[in-house]
Amino acid sequence: MDGGRTVVVVEHDLDVVARADWVLDLGPGAGHDGGLIVFQGTPGDLLAADTLTAEHLRAHVRTPAAA
Repeated sequence: MDGGRTVVVVEHDLDVVARADWVLDLGPGAGHDGGLIVFQGTPGDLLAADTLTAEHLRAHVRTPAAA
């Protein structure tokens, strides 16, 4: 049950991104090259997007967790 509350997290850890309910990806680059919303949606939808974060997330979910 979500209770109507919102938590906003600025995060680069791909485990956190993969488990989020909703992702806002800012870009297209960092610093002065960023600041635009280049994607918003679920982590599953992000896997099909054409952003740098999506590229890294695709590689992350294909890589088996360390034992």
